Amino acid sequence: MSTRRSVDGAVGRGESGLPDAVPVSLERTTRLSWELGERVTRGADATLSGRWECATAPWELAVFDVADHTALVRVRTPVGRELFYETAASALDTARVGLADAPEWEPRD
Repeated sequence: MSTRRSVDGAVGRGESGLPDAVPVSLERTTRLSWELGERVTRGADATLSGRWECATAPWELAVFDVADHTALVRVRTPVGRELFYETAASALDTARVGLADAPEWEPRD
């Protein structure tokens, strides 16, 4: 398995995977540029559907519904960098269960 390391030290699961600090894995994600991710999540069609913070490190994860079958995941790293990933909305059901089972990750309003 290949990994990549970003400038802030986040190791990812392959070319489009979430950073290893996030306790869930999503198949078939597409990494978006910051500009596109920011534009989509601030658009009128985007709805924040969940947000979680890590209690042991300054990581944050937010999920946005952006279309009938498409969601966007925003990961904020400890240095404040925002990483955006597009995924199927149905893939997030399992991810939400994984986040609920991760004791260090807490849901936020």
